[in-house]
Amino acid sequence: MDLGIKDRVAVVTGGDSGIGLETARFLLAEGAKVVLSDKDAGALEKAAAGLDGAVKAVAADLTKPAEVEALALAAREAFGPVGILVNAAGITGPTGVFHTLTDEDWRTALEVDFLSAVRVCRALIPGMVEQGWGRVVLIGSEDAVQPYPDELPYCAAKAAILNLTKGLSKTYARQGVLVNSVSPAYIETPMTDAMMEKRAKERGTSFEEAVQSFLKEERPTLELHRRGRVEEVASVIALLCSERASFVNGANYRVDGGSVATMAV
Repeated sequence: MDLGIKDRVAVVTGGDSGIGLETARFLLAEGAKVVLSDKDAGALEKAAAGLDGAVKAVAADLTKPAEVEALALAAREAFGPVGILVNAAGITGPTGVFHTLTDEDWRTALEVDFLSAVRVCRALIPGMVEQGWGRVVLIGSEDAVQPYPDELPYCAAKAAILNLTKGLSKTYARQGVLVNSVSPAYIETPMTDAMMEKRAKERGTSFEEAVQSFLKEERPTLELHRRGRVEEVASVIALLCSERASFVNGANYRVDGGSVATMAV
C-alpha cells in the first residue's frame, strides 16, 4: 500500500531502539526522510547506520527545551520542513506502591513520558501549520486507561498523553495537522526486556519463565498471551502518519493484544 508520504520529512524520537527505530524503518520504506533522535548519541548513530534511506541522527535530551529546539532546527536544516512527528521517547520510570514514591519519582516520569511530548509538539507543530499539512503520533500505553498499582507515575503520564492528543487534535485539525495516539501493551522492546530480566533475577527463573509468569499474573487479559512485536506497533503508527489516515484525528489506537479489559478508549 502506498501511504503517500514520499519525501515527507519525519522526526522520530526514542529512535535508537524498539518502537521508534522500527517506525523509522517503516517510514523510510515509504520514501519519507527521517530524522532519528534519542539521548544516547552512540546508540543512536549505530541504529541509524542500520537503516536504509534518507536518515539523519540527531541526539537530544527531550527534558531540556534548548535541545528540543536544536533538534527541530537540525531537522529543518537536514531535509526541510517537518511534516511528521512520532514521539516514541519514554521510560518505565520509578515503580513501587504509591506511598513509597517521592515527588522526584513523579517528576521523573512526567518529565520524560509527558513533558517531552509537549516540548516536541510545541517545537514542530507550528511548522506543520505553516505547510497546511502534518501528522503527529504520540505513544500512549494500555496503562493510560488500565492503571497498575506499582506503575502509577507512568500510568498518569500516559493518561496525560491521551488527553494532550485529544486537545491538540481539536486545536490544529482545521489547519491540516492531524494528531493521534497509539497505545501498545507489553511489546518486545529493551524497556520490557529490562523488566523481565529484573523479574527473572528476583525469582531465580529464566527470562522466558519470567515472561510467562508476568503474562499469567500481571496481564491475564492480554488475550493473545504473548509479547507484541515492534513491527506490529510500527505498522499502525506508519498508517496514522500517512495520507491513508486523512480522516483519522484525535483517536487512540490500542495495539495491545486485547490487554485492556474494558471498552475504554
